Amino acid sequence: MKKHFISLMAVLFALVAISGCNSEEKTLRLLHWNIQNGMWDGQNDNYDRFVEFVKAQDPDVCVWCEAQSIWKTDSDQKMAAEDRYLVDNWGELAARYGHQYWGIGGHRDNYPQVITSKYPITYISKITGDESDIIVSHGAGWATIEVNGKTVNIVTLHTWPQAYAYRAEDREASKAEHGGDRYRAKEIQYICEHTIGSVENGSEQLWMMMGDFNSRSRVDNDVYGFADDDTRLLVHDYVINNTPYIDVIKEKHPDEFIPSVGSKTSRIDFVYCTKPLYDRVTHAEIIWDEYTTPVRDAQGLSNFWRPSDHLPIFVEFDMR
Repeated sequence: MKKHFISLMAVLFALVAISGCNSEEKTLRLLHWNIQNGMWDGQNDNYDRFVEFVKAQDPDVCVWCEAQSIWKTDSDQKMAAEDRYLVDNWGELAARYGHQYWGIGGHRDNYPQVITSKYPITYISKITGDESDIIVSHGAGWATIEVNGKTVNIVTLHTWPQAYAYRAEDREASKAEHGGDRYRAKEIQYICEHTIGSVENGSEQLWMMMGDFNSRSRVDNDVYGFADDDTRLLVHDYVINNTPYIDVIKEKHPDEFIPSVGSKTSRIDFVYCTKPLYDRVTHAEIIWDEYTTPVRDAQGLSNFWRPSDHLPIFVEFDMR
């Protein structure tokens, strides 16, 4: 009788364990954030506050824009390449918040995007553009993960940030011609054509695309009040009119304008999903809290905010 009881208990424990594993796979929690200069603000405390924040969100996948260390701690002095903790040590940092895997997208400069994950990451493409056509200034990436037997495509990007076009010889003239807006529009077209636009039936698959777009969307134009032909709307007009992507934050908060930058004047960070993935969204928010709310650096360093000049986006999906 005792042996039968022990055997029964063993079976029950095994079922509970299996159930627990399955429950973990029923949700996919995404955290996306432009962490400004490789989380420069975290260099003075060994990234402890950053790690605690990430752990509190319990994400399964993180996408970080500006994922490379650049500046010396609490200064605007360039850090020597050999002294930079990131990107090389993202594996060590990610392990502190429970992620075993990480990867970096294509990039040409100091502003790459990094993915960390509880699931193995496979990069399909690392996108930097074509010198004969267009340069993707901060690069982009297309990776996949497998969640509960389903393939999830992840596209990361960070478009050109300036008012003038990339490599413009006369920057002032380029600004006057809205060169930066037009260049970003070329970037997003190139990225979309080389990711979701390169496969058949992409609209029926699980795709997410996210990043710092450095562009405003027409869906927020009741706040901006731009003219219909304003070039600042070109990037998201392309996404809306030429891809199957859905703007997750706007769709989940249709009557709100939730800014994604410290100035509170604009939403330039987005998570897009195809409908089959969007239909799985159970929660989506831009996180404004005691830690994430951007504050100008007290030393007056130009354009430095703590912890970042951008806000994180959190999205949870039901992956059953």
